[in-house]
Amino acid sequence: MEARAINRYIGTSPRKMRLVIDLIRGKSVDEALNILHYSPKHASRVAEKVLRSAVSNLQNKDEAGRLEPGEMIVKEAFVDVGMVMKRILPAPMGRAFRVRKRSNHVTIVVAPNKAVRKSAAPKRAKAQKPESAPVKKTEAAPAKAKQVSK
Repeated sequence: MEARAINRYIGTSPRKMRLVIDLIRGKSVDEALNILHYSPKHASRVAEKVLRSAVSNLQNKDEAGRLEPGEMIVKEAFVDVGMVMKRILPAPMGRAFRVRKRSNHVTIVVAPNKAVRKSAAPKRAKAQKPESAPVKKTEAAPAKAKQVSK
C-alpha cells in the first residue's frame, strides 16, 4: 500500500526544487521531515508540506491501524517541469530581454517500511548445527613430474 501527494504550479524553478527533493528520496519519513524542516532552502518549505500531505493520505488509507511516520519511507519523490511564464524586461537602446519565470510540480510517494514492521515482530532463535569433527587428510601419492616434449 502506498499514498501520494502532488503539488502543482509551484513558483520556483525545477532545478532548485530538485536539490531539495534529492535530499529526502529513499529516507524514512521522520528523517526526511527533519531534513526539510531545518534546511535553509525556500523550496524545502513546500516539499515539507507535500510530504506531510502524503503521510496524512497514507494514514487515512490504512484500515488496519494508525501508522506512525517512523514506520514509513519516502518511496518516490520527483519534480516535473510546470508552465513557463514569459515576461519582457526593458533593455538598453530600445531592446527587450525575455524573462522566463519557471514553475514545477512536486510528487511524493510514501509507503510503509517493511523492514521496520518486521523488526517489531519477535524473532525466533535459529537452532545451531553442531560442529562436525575435522576431516583427516589421507596420504596422497607423490605427484609425477611433467615431461616437457621437445
